[in-house]
Amino acid sequence: MNLNPITQIIEMPNGDRISMETGKLAKQADGSVVVRQGDTMILATVVAAKQAKEGQSFFPLSVEFKEKFSAAGRFPGGFLKREARPGNHEILNCRLIDRAIRPLFPEGFMNETQVILSVISYDENVNPDTLGCLGAAAALAVSDIPFNGPVSEVKVGRLNGEFLINPSDAQLAECDINMIIAASEDNVMMVEGQMQEVSEAEMIEAINFGHEAIKVQVKAM
Repeated sequence: MNLNPITQIIEMPNGDRISMETGKLAKQADGSVVVRQGDTMILATVVAAKQAKEGQSFFPLSVEFKEKFSAAGRFPGGFLKREARPGNHEILNCRLIDRAIRPLFPEGFMNETQVILSVISYDENVNPDTLGCLGAAAALAVSDIPFNGPVSEVKVGRLNGEFLINPSDAQLAECDINMIIAASEDNVMMVEGQMQEVSEAEMIEAINFGHEAIKVQVKAM
């Protein structure tokens, strides 16, 4: 991995700017990238064993998504002063990212691999879960770990008939479509979400809208 800091700016179709910086933090990892949109920042790091364990018959990939109160300038109160096990939201984010990146490792690659995404700063207008897969794929891209990416995820909402990329929580509360889409430049990898009685044509339109935004992100990697 190049140890000199390198920054890449992504100009999203809706005017949002996402920056990716590598070579400054977590230099001992095989790959590390800081992804930032607004005041939300995520440190994505990846490491992999140099060799597979003898007799290994499966791909031991682990993905962790860590949100801390300190990212929003707060600290736990009451009896429990430390944060314990991951919450349901963190576990869901881990699974969404895992499902997007796992199929893109080459067949036969059995080296133990760990992806850790740490939210180091939180902006209430920018959901960190919309940046997690982008950070994981970017960290893999700058590493020497074999990976048939890039890939990314976006959240698509529809508010008053208008599609939105990565809407805020306040906007999502009013949306009749709320889905997360993972895709490479050529293929849609995963779709998760919920909708309020929309037609198949509307759902396909939402997927295509999200895929166009993903294409902008993956071209920057």
